[in-house]
Amino acid sequence: MENFIAYNPVTLHFGKDILATLGTTLKEYGNRVLLVYGKGSVKKSGLYDQLVQDLKKQGFDISEYGGIKSNPVIEDVDAAAAIGRENHVDVILAVGGGSVIDSSKIISVAIPVENKAWDFFTGKTKAKTAIPLVAVLTLAATGTEMNPFAVVSNHALEQKSAFGSPLTFPKHSFLDPQLTLTVPRDYTAYGIADLIAHCFEAWFGSGEATLTDRFVISIVKEAIEYGPKLLGDLQNYEYRAKIMFAATMALNGTTMYGRSSGDWGVHSAGHCLSLLYDVPHGASLTIVYPAWMRHFKEHVGSRIAQLGSGIFNEPLTADESIDRIEAFFKSLGCPTRLSDLNIPGDLRTPIFESMVHTRVSGANMKMTEEDYGKLIELYM
Repeated sequence: MENFIAYNPVTLHFGKDILATLGTTLKEYGNRVLLVYGKGSVKKSGLYDQLVQDLKKQGFDISEYGGIKSNPVIEDVDAAAAIGRENHVDVILAVGGGSVIDSSKIISVAIPVENKAWDFFTGKTKAKTAIPLVAVLTLAATGTEMNPFAVVSNHALEQKSAFGSPLTFPKHSFLDPQLTLTVPRDYTAYGIADLIAHCFEAWFGSGEATLTDRFVISIVKEAIEYGPKLLGDLQNYEYRAKIMFAATMALNGTTMYGRSSGDWGVHSAGHCLSLLYDVPHGASLTIVYPAWMRHFKEHVGSRIAQLGSGIFNEPLTADESIDRIEAFFKSLGCPTRLSDLNIPGDLRTPIFESMVHTRVSGANMKMTEEDYGKLIELYM
């Protein structure tokens, strides 16, 4: 087992109607709020009107930035940070899924400086202070509500990159499963796939940690048991709650204790698909993961077999495990080949060039350009 430090400062508020205490929480940081949200779902659901009305009654001064894309872009981060800077905001309120909260993490460190937000990703600017961030989660998927990491695209540079700092943990995250009841079936499925993929990235990382392995297996088994039940009954609060909690636990540090790293090669490859073709994040992972396991089976076959046997409760070979995992993703309605998305034109060349340009690789399983070509062929 590797040495590790367990640190997570996020105060998590989980359960039905927990937004009743949101105003009191925001008051800890001040009255001037920057409200950040996505492209319309919070307004269609009525959540936006409810929050704005409640906060104004409590005396908050609200600035806002709406329109964060499902694959967030750096231009929105810079624009929102400028609004926050101009209005001298005391606290950021991020209402949405992973894209909104990820963007808000970078906004929080960008407001105090004049530099472009992308400078944090390149290392040109170091995060030294941050505007406090409070999150209200409306989509169970990325786990961003209880970790410091954010992923944003820069289309001008043809890059999708990650950034994290101890300063970018949300101060508080509010998780009411009722807020996910309006999420459509496809994005509910992508969220289930995303949380499973986070567990896999930890599983194939570096370092032996048997208890942490058991955490991983348990979280994936929870998703495998309740994910299909939720997709068959999208209005079921208990199923929504179980998947929401599983998604948080999949990437809040629990699956990494005792390891020196996760792998993250599949996420790295999947980001190319999202960058080029706006493929939903969870869908990019269900396309790449079975192909990645087949490609690296010679090197991690025993881990694949151990994973499959654990999550499906029966002895399985590596090949059987991959087939069962791929079949499960298909049963959710997720794509497992790029051809499932019916994207026209030549795809191999631009994907290969994007992988070369962004230097796709894992922390544990390194990739070469030869690996890129073979991986692409496997998931086409």
